[in-house]
Amino acid sequence: MLYVTCYMLYETMLSINDLQNGINIVYEETPYQVLEVLHLHIGRGGSSIQTKLKNLKTGGVLNRNFKPSDVFEEADILKQKVKYLYSHRDEYWFCEENNQVKRFKLSQEQIGNAINFLKPNTVVEALNFKGVILNVTLPIKMDFKVIEAPPATRGNTAQGGTKTVTIETGAQINTPLFINEGDIIRINTQTGEYAERVEKGK
Repeated sequence: MLYVTCYMLYETMLSINDLQNGINIVYEETPYQVLEVLHLHIGRGGSSIQTKLKNLKTGGVLNRNFKPSDVFEEADILKQKVKYLYSHRDEYWFCEENNQVKRFKLSQEQIGNAINFLKPNTVVEALNFKGVILNVTLPIKMDFKVIEAPPATRGNTAQGGTKTVTIETGAQINTPLFINEGDIIRINTQTGEYAERVEKGK
């Protein structure tokens, strides 16, 4: 039995050659997502890698180099659907998708830029590591109502033909000049960029 256990543990370890974009690993007892991998040759056939890692707890990004002898544990990240409820004093409260009794909170630091696009009752995906919710990821594209939009005036085209509007979450977005208050627009939540107008305001 001991032999089997050790074998299974060995199987969960990753070498530098296993690291690819999107893989989750445990580094210094913290879960990270690999964002970039660059292989570096160091002579006589040896090689190392240069990586960019995203801390799944804080959202911070690290740049680290690793040697061929380095090994990593693959982080077992579970994904679950949760619903955003409300915010209060930089605390953001969520619950299980179908059970509002089971609630948890995340800090602004944990959520990062996603706070600009959180709407009450929006279902998002939570990342769970060893029973702890690390952060949430939003749908790539979401629709929002424009609550403030300056009128398009002549001369604006000199600045690229865009203007800054405010959406229902309070975030400010650059949009084409034809977007008006009351319009429903689609936004890429990963880049914060305007995608299209879904519905014209009445």
